[in-house]
Amino acid sequence: MRGKKVFILFPDGVGLRNFAFTHFKEIGDEMGFDITYWNNTVFSLDKNLGYPEVVIKNTAVHPKTAVLNRARKRVELKLSEKRFQDPVYKTYTFPLVWNNFKSFLKSAYVLYHQTFSSTQKGWQRIVDKTYAAERSTARYRECVAQLQEHRPDMVFSTTQRATQAIAPILAAQDLGIPTACWIYSWDNLPKGMSTIETDYYFVWSDLMKDQLLQYYPKIREEQVFVTGTPQFEPHYDTGLVMSREAFCSEYNLNPERRYICFSGDDQTTSPLDQYYLEDTAKAVSRLRDEGYDLGIIYRKVPIDFSDRYDFVLDEFKDLITPIDPLWKQMGDRWNQVMPTKADYKLLVNTCYHSELVVNICSSMVFDFVVHDKPCIYPNYEQPQLKKGIRDIGQNYKYVHFRSMPNDAVVWALSKEEIYNGIKAILDKEVDPVPVAKRWYGVVNIAEQPEKASERIWEGIEQILQKTQT
Repeated sequence: MRGKKVFILFPDGVGLRNFAFTHFKEIGDEMGFDITYWNNTVFSLDKNLGYPEVVIKNTAVHPKTAVLNRARKRVELKLSEKRFQDPVYKTYTFPLVWNNFKSFLKSAYVLYHQTFSSTQKGWQRIVDKTYAAERSTARYRECVAQLQEHRPDMVFSTTQRATQAIAPILAAQDLGIPTACWIYSWDNLPKGMSTIETDYYFVWSDLMKDQLLQYYPKIREEQVFVTGTPQFEPHYDTGLVMSREAFCSEYNLNPERRYICFSGDDQTTSPLDQYYLEDTAKAVSRLRDEGYDLGIIYRKVPIDFSDRYDFVLDEFKDLITPIDPLWKQMGDRWNQVMPTKADYKLLVNTCYHSELVVNICSSMVFDFVVHDKPCIYPNYEQPQLKKGIRDIGQNYKYVHFRSMPNDAVVWALSKEEIYNGIKAILDKEVDPVPVAKRWYGVVNIAEQPEKASERIWEGIEQILQKTQT
């Protein structure tokens, strides 16, 4: 093969966990690739990890891009609603904002296209306008110049979601450089979150491949590689596991006590999440009164800087130990909160040293099931629910949950059932882990999920062999 120079594009920080903090680069190095990170984030891969990088200095997308992308997403969801005759796609949209003249104009533009452009041709026109806008920017010209200077054989984007990826991908395509992207999350495809079009696509599973081909008929089967995801690879690295004594000593835990993890959610997904933590704390307090030596590890979602949990943490400070994720605030915006390599070790040990996790509908169920630990999903309304606050029950109706067997978790359909679920798991009266593992093998990949990075590099090698002959 003539060349193996690959640019790994970070349009934002979400790809760091998968492609910088795992063994992804080391595996690529061993396979003979010349790897450079094309970095659009505030996180320096050179200074922090010693990885070669080319920094995209101009981070300004075209002023029209955000509103065009919002319109594209709404049109895409409207198309899915009509194509599948399914009202679930309405629930993926966020309310439009009308509170000032500028937001009024933007929202009116989005609503107009949602109403009158919800056809395949209308969708394509919006995409074409977005690409034309991005090609007119200084950012696009910088990307072209960097590619001409470094001449990579391929550009691989670590997410398909970010508008910041559009100009770099277009620059590569306009120069005839093959492009590929990673579908970042298990729920992204039904939500209309594919912002870029590339020559090739890498997905977690056959399920995601089917969804990709279903939602984007332009894509051909031979463009899609099923690899599994690097997201869960650290859980298979036994070298990251600390002894019980060391972990408990570092985080002020009692090594003789059993711990339940409450994994927090963001305010959009679970706006009343603090009350589910309170209900969990009351259940654990009741179990302690019955002789169970239990505590709670509270791991907040990294991008939540609110004080909404404080009253619970204060009331149950003898029972709850907060262990914050090891992420760093590297800018003023929420998407500039960056993960760190150390947080992978913390997450692995939180799963390993906990009995189970209580969480609202996230993929944390899979982090825990790798360690043979079960999950409780609360699914009931809080009395604080009122108009304008989102009910968490909506989350479980999303398309990505349709692959889930009902008994892959213990459901808590009331406050009382959190207590019942924890007790039944601890007493070994229920065990959802075997079913959850089967679900994990559908959402991810069943065979050797720990080898996702290797399969991604093998896919990249196949693309380069095909495009260089």
